[in-house]
Amino acid sequence: MRFMVIVKEDQDSEAGKLPPPELFEAMGKFNEELVKAGVMLSAEGLLPSSKGFRMKYEGEKRTIIDGPFAEAKELVGGFWILQVKSRDEVIEWMKRAPFDGGVEIEIRQIGELADYGDAVPDSVKEQERRLRSAIEGQQK
Repeated sequence: MRFMVIVKEDQDSEAGKLPPPELFEAMGKFNEELVKAGVMLSAEGLLPSSKGFRMKYEGEKRTIIDGPFAEAKELVGGFWILQVKSRDEVIEWMKRAPFDGGVEIEIRQIGELADYGDAVPDSVKEQERRLRSAIEGQQK
């Protein structure tokens, strides 16, 4: 099972204020544990929304909306992609994350083709297999 752990933005990070070096060190140690355990597939922090943009789709029209965006607590500040055996395992890992001060995370299971049952045509399942294989080949 794969899970995306979403770290919510806060006013400080949205303003570009960096955490203290001690938090970077603690996070590095935590990430190292995740890698050694073989559960981390990816982890990244995101820059403030002032450096980002949104794209709105309406028919053939594409509109770009530059950041910053309101409501920092609704924005994503970073994420992990973890591969674990169960919901309980991802919870146990994230209990160990070096957060404090009201930081909120959201944990969402990543959908696998099997989760969508017969709604996915066989041709799309085969295409997905080929694409994943190509991605793995590119990463080597």
